Formats: sequence, structure tokens, C-alpha cells
Amino acid sequence: MPHLGLLAILALALTCSAFPFSPIPLEPHKIVLTNDDGWAVAQIRAQNDALKEAGFDVILSSPAENESGTGSATSPPTVLNITCEFDTCPVGAPPEGFNKSDSRLNYVNSFPVDAVRYGIKTLAPRFFRSPPDFIVSGPNVGNNLGNSVFNSGTVGAACEAAREGLPSTAFSGDTAAQVSYTTLESASNSTDTLAARAYASLTASFTRALLASPLRPVIPHGTTLNVNFPSTAACPEAKDFSFVFTRLMPSTSAADVRACGSDNLPDETTVVQGAGCFVSVTVLNATSKMDVDAETQRPVFERLRGFLTCLPSS
Repeated sequence: MPHLGLLAILALALTCSAFPFSPIPLEPHKIVLTNDDGWAVAQIRAQNDALKEAGFDVILSSPAENESGTGSATSPPTVLNITCEFDTCPVGAPPEGFNKSDSRLNYVNSFPVDAVRYGIKTLAPRFFRSPPDFIVSGPNVGNNLGNSVFNSGTVGAACEAAREGLPSTAFSGDTAAQVSYTTLESASNSTDTLAARAYASLTASFTRALLASPLRPVIPHGTTLNVNFPSTAACPEAKDFSFVFTRLMPSTSAADVRACGSDNLPDETTVVQGAGCFVSVTVLNATSKMDVDAETQRPVFERLRGFLTCLPSS
């Protein structure tokens, strides 16, 4: 006679087999969002909306004021001696603070590097109970191409995240303006709002594609990505854009990863400022902010291969 325990197990197995298997849903990827244009600029609030709509778990941690052009500068945050940008916090406000109606919207009264560090070291443990999975820096108001990466606070924040051991990408868009997030509603059909929404959608799509594979690291340690969107003048909607793998500086002799039938990648300035609606994707050394070798480019290219396109033949 079968053991009663065995019969119970068999009965449970038969009962369970009558129902389809339902896997435990995966937790959403945890993202710290930062920039150098300030916590209340339209571009970053549009990005915050798009990432949340895409299913990411997001914390915003950005400078209290526009800190464009500050590169990788760093300084301890201080009490506000002027108001935050667009009067979003008063004189005398603390060095770090948040929106009263949404504590996930945070400012840091210092440089982009300090803002992203605060997001990683203070906010992520508080909200995520773990390190973030990814850092989104930007999209910046204006492109960061070629030599401009050395002075960009948006790129500086992404590089800082990489040096902290976290995968990151700096995003920048050509069509943009230093305007308040309130214009996303008050001027919902303006060129700047439509561009901010398009760039935000593209950034969310790129982030989803980059994080889709469970393989780690997401990008090689000590590197970050520099992504630049062209003007929306000829490309008004997100669907109009295509992503191209690029290098930072032009070089006809560089031996890059083989892509689109060549082992010499196009430079990002030529791609973004040329004809068409092409977005550049460049792998940067997070310390030198320069191009990396083919072996370092390769895992990023392979991860994004199905998301990338080739420039049309000339």
C-alpha cells in the first residue's frame, strides 16, 4: 500500500498540473536619473515620466541649478543661497531636498557628479534597498559630441557612475531649451516639449534594449556610453530615429569592432549632424572620456546588435 505522504504528493502534483505555469514576475530595473541642466528642467521631467511609463523603478537626483559645462567637478553640497532653478525651492533650503508631492524627485545643491553620487549612495538604499541597476544621465539640453564630452556635466555624471561600478549612459539631444518642467503641460505642443517627449521615449527604448539581456556586466567595467540624438526638425517622432554604433573622434586608421562591414566606425559628430535621423552610440573610457579599443566595444555592440542599424551606403 503506498505511503500516505506519497499519495498526498501525487495528488498535489496532479492538481497543480491542471493549471498553467505562472512564473514569478521579475522586479523592474532600478534606475537613478540625473543630468547637468537641473532637477526642474523640462527635459529631465519628461524623461522621468517616460522611464516610469516603460515600467522602470526611478529615482531622480539632479543639481538644484543648471550646472552645464562643469564636467567632473565635485564639491560638498551647501545650503541654498539663491532659489533652485525656476524657483522650485527657496533661499535657505537644505543642501539636498525633494519635491513635497513626490519624494523621488530630488535636488542636490552641487555638481552633477555629486548629484549622481547622492542618488547612488543615499537614495538608492532608501528607496530600492539595493544599488541601482542602471544610471540614466540626461538627456542633456544640446548635444555632447567629440571634444565637448570633456566639459559636459551630463557625461561627467555618467562617468562617475561607471567609476562607482554601475552601468550608465549619457544622453543628449540637439533640439532642446533650458525651460521649466511646467512647459510640458502649459506648452504641450511646442517644439521643445515635443522634442523632450521624443528623446525621452528614445532613451527609454534604448535603456530597455540595453538591459534586456540577463548577462552581466551590462557594459564593460570602467566604461560608459555616450548617446546623441539629432535635431527633431526632420525627425519629429521617436519612430523616425535609428541608432548607429560610433566612435567619439574621427579616425581613418583606428581598428574598431567590425560593424556594417567595416572595422572603422563612423564618428558620432558625422552621424548626428549628417543627413537622416541617426542617433550615435559611443563607448567611452569613463576615466579618460576617450574612445576604447575594439575588444571593449565588442560586448556592447553584440548586446545591441539587433537594435542598431547601418548608415546608408554613399
